[in-house]
Amino acid sequence: MKNKKLAFLFPGQGSQYRGMGNNIYSKYKIVREIYDKASHILEYDLKKISFDLQNSDINRTIYTQPAIFTYNTAIFKILQKSNYSPNCVAGHSLGEFSALVSINCIDFEDALRIIKIRAEKMEKCGIDRHGKMVALINFSNEKINEIFSKVNGTVVIANRNSNKQNIISGDSITIDNIIDFCKKNKLKGVIPLNVSGAFHSPLMEEAKISLEKIINKTKFNDVKIPIYQNYTAKSNTLGNVIKKNLINQLTSPVLWLDTINNIINDGIINHVEIGPGNDLKNLNKNINKDIYNIDYTKLI
Repeated sequence: MKNKKLAFLFPGQGSQYRGMGNNIYSKYKIVREIYDKASHILEYDLKKISFDLQNSDINRTIYTQPAIFTYNTAIFKILQKSNYSPNCVAGHSLGEFSALVSINCIDFEDALRIIKIRAEKMEKCGIDRHGKMVALINFSNEKINEIFSKVNGTVVIANRNSNKQNIISGDSITIDNIIDFCKKNKLKGVIPLNVSGAFHSPLMEEAKISLEKIINKTKFNDVKIPIYQNYTAKSNTLGNVIKKNLINQLTSPVLWLDTINNIINDGIINHVEIGPGNDLKNLNKNINKDIYNIDYTKLI
């Protein structure tokens, strides 16, 4: 597999679980170094948040985002030491930061400082603006637009994840009205998500302003390995463009379906999900049957 073209895919929020990273921390020196560095930057013990099976803080946005980013990066570093490198990368929402670190667009320390602020501001927006998110399974674009026309308030498609799954995001009242509408009309496949706000929607505008300030102070390098970004679904190697897309991502839909299709169209069908869980692998199965999903544990 080392001679095949590889896409490294990094998952985002929602892939976390209690105890995440404990097994690799004890096994790899590079992982211990990464977690210790992260704890120093964050000014709290990330290991305790991540490894403790009794600690539910892992599901709070302010802790979830740094925890997933650090875990993703740790797995990448293990693969890197095993001489695996990608031909392209992509990250789902938060996962885009891990992807950028993997191709040396930004360094780990700068990325984590950005994520710390991103997570804090997103959680605050969730509290202040009272937003929710819902997965819609097997809903056509026409049906989603019809549902949107039945309600008032803020609601948008936040994630175009696969041929079968879209995520919608909006203010709590509007989302509740959509759930009620679907129940009354016996529309199945409506799954409320356990998140702290209306991510990738206009309700995150205040968080975006804070994010833009710190991102604009951070150096983003041009890269040789392309990243397919959420905001455009297109490949890019220019640091300044990557930076702008990353800012816009917070209030715009994650175009994951288009991203994966573009990677395939560019001739890369071997995909490695680098992070906790199998969320991206499962989405891939509903995007294109020709994708060869590789379990990273088979490579290390």
